[in-house]
Amino acid sequence: MKKMIKKITAKEFDFKFEQGKDITPYLNFKEATVVKRVNVDFPIWMVELLDREALKLNISRQAVIKMWIHDRLTHSHR
Repeated sequence: MKKMIKKITAKEFDFKFEQGKDITPYLNFKEATVVKRVNVDFPIWMVELLDREALKLNISRQAVIKMWIHDRLTHSHR
């Protein structure tokens, strides 16, 4: 039997979580993304260019890095 995922708003979800309530009925573990943290050292000049690009795009430095790596990896696998 397929488990039904209950639907609630983000505000309701946050409230339940903050109250320590069980939030598992609202989670879809089959579509969850697993994240692995990595550390990368960049020269100062690169960080400065990344920061300028992030400011231009109005996103974080991390978002710029993720976006560029994603673009590169998806293009190379076509």
